[in-house]
Amino acid sequence: MIHKTAIIHRNAEVPDDCEIGPYCVVGEGVVFGAGCRLHSHVVIEGPTVIGRENEFFPFCSIGQKTQDLKYKGEPTHLEIGDCNVFRESVTVHRATGKRDKTVIGNHNTLLAYAHVAHDCVLGDHIVMSNSGTLAGHVIVEDRAVIGGLTAVHQFCRIGRMAITGGCSKVVQDVPPFMMADGNPAEVRTINKVGLERNGVPEETQKHLRAAFKLLYRESGLNIGDAVAKIRRDLPAVSELVHLCNFVEKSDRGISR
Repeated sequence: MIHKTAIIHRNAEVPDDCEIGPYCVVGEGVVFGAGCRLHSHVVIEGPTVIGRENEFFPFCSIGQKTQDLKYKGEPTHLEIGDCNVFRESVTVHRATGKRDKTVIGNHNTLLAYAHVAHDCVLGDHIVMSNSGTLAGHVIVEDRAVIGGLTAVHQFCRIGRMAITGGCSKVVQDVPPFMMADGNPAEVRTINKVGLERNGVPEETQKHLRAAFKLLYRESGLNIGDAVAKIRRDLPAVSELVHLCNFVEKSDRGISR
């Protein structure tokens, strides 16, 4: 299952059922789970631990050292979960600080030219569209969608089931369940299509719309007042609890 032109470091761990295509390079400290496939011209460097059934398309560059200029060569890591798809020319970098790690969860799809920088943490079932770019220390929660050519500033967070429009410039946190678009990005409304696709009941969507209006449309309320009013006046469904907790923990502020 390893093409004769592929180069595999003797200290890499490659199970027998993995497929390594033509002209791939697998470096020292790379550990694969079962059933991974590298199509061709894929480069993976370590220390990188990769789960099962991940698929890497041509010209992916995975596990290269951080582009952070503070990096001094200390050991850093990349961890990738199960069943992810990395399309053509995707780049994912290891962390910057000693023993720190960049983390990608499970069942994510990163489309062509997407970039995940050092120390990012991605959850599960995320879609990064073509040329979506995450700067360092970005957190993306489960089932979020990053629109094509979106650029996310370092230390920002993209909340659960949120979506960013194509070509958006994200400089503050995008709260869960919301749709953000623009340069700089502004939250426009709830992500109704995403909520429906993920089976969120209509009653819960109604409560999220009410929470959106309190956060973004109610004059005279600051963020703290809006969150307090959401907690007081709306049902304590899990989505609203998560939304309030996310907003309260925001260091960069939320996209307005």
